[in-house]
Amino acid sequence: MRHFISALIATALISGPVFADDDDAKPSFGLAGLLSGKNKEDLEPIQLGAGIPLTSAPWVLKSGTYYEFEIQGDGSAELALVGPEFFRAIWIDEIVVEGLEIRPLGLDSIEFDEAGEMEIGFVAIKPGRYYMKIPGSTGETQRLEITIE
Repeated sequence: MRHFISALIATALISGPVFADDDDAKPSFGLAGLLSGKNKEDLEPIQLGAGIPLTSAPWVLKSGTYYEFEIQGDGSAELALVGPEFFRAIWIDEIVVEGLEIRPLGLDSIEFDEAGEMEIGFVAIKPGRYYMKIPGSTGETQRLEITIE
């Protein structure tokens, strides 16, 4: 068995890397992989306020891309934002609230009891159509449509 393992290692060293760099392959993220700066995009902030639209347009995301967005609550009402299916289709890197970094295993909803701001960084994973919305609301401006391609 020892000779077999030695032969396997020698073969790997002689033959070179199994996955050689291909100059035509895209994307090339560098050493940081998915979390590198080349793979990061900022999204339009979500505005949480009584009677104002969450965003100006739906989000169209690409699977494998790192995104950051802010949620800005104006304090005009106690408002929550739900989107359990969306939150299960992404990998959340961190949530930042007043300089405190939170690294959750998952998320179902968030709520603002007063004015404040948070930032969420995530990688889009599972393609599909999702949403985030203010619970109990029926207006289409109180709902953000999200597509992960």
